[in-house]
Amino acid sequence: MKKWKQVLLAFAVMTGVGATALPATGVSAINVFKQCGANSGSDVCQAEGTDDATKMIKTVINTMLFILGTIAVIMIIVGGIRYTISGGDASGVKSAKDTVLYSVVGLVVALMSYAIVNFVVGRF
Repeated sequence: MKKWKQVLLAFAVMTGVGATALPATGVSAINVFKQCGANSGSDVCQAEGTDDATKMIKTVINTMLFILGTIAVIMIIVGGIRYTISGGDASGVKSAKDTVLYSVVGLVVALMSYAIVNFVVGRF
């Protein structure tokens, strides 16, 4: 049964990676701004240039990284509590230390990801 879980997880990961790696299909659209003149008062013409995809992408990624960082901090607290209540049991102490270690690594990864994303998005 464990083998099936691994196969299913590998398939899900590969599907996710494949979906993001494949190029998007071509899309054609009508240029609604073609008719906009200097004195055009339509809502479409006034909204020209205010739609910023970079801000939206940055907001979504920063929100996801905030959630990841929050989960890492919660797991550090859980690891500390587990360490405190382990009562000197060697396996409990090791498990708690591993939880704290992996949570700190996750927090560092989240912070570095935040810095990299803001640097890259800021350049474009």
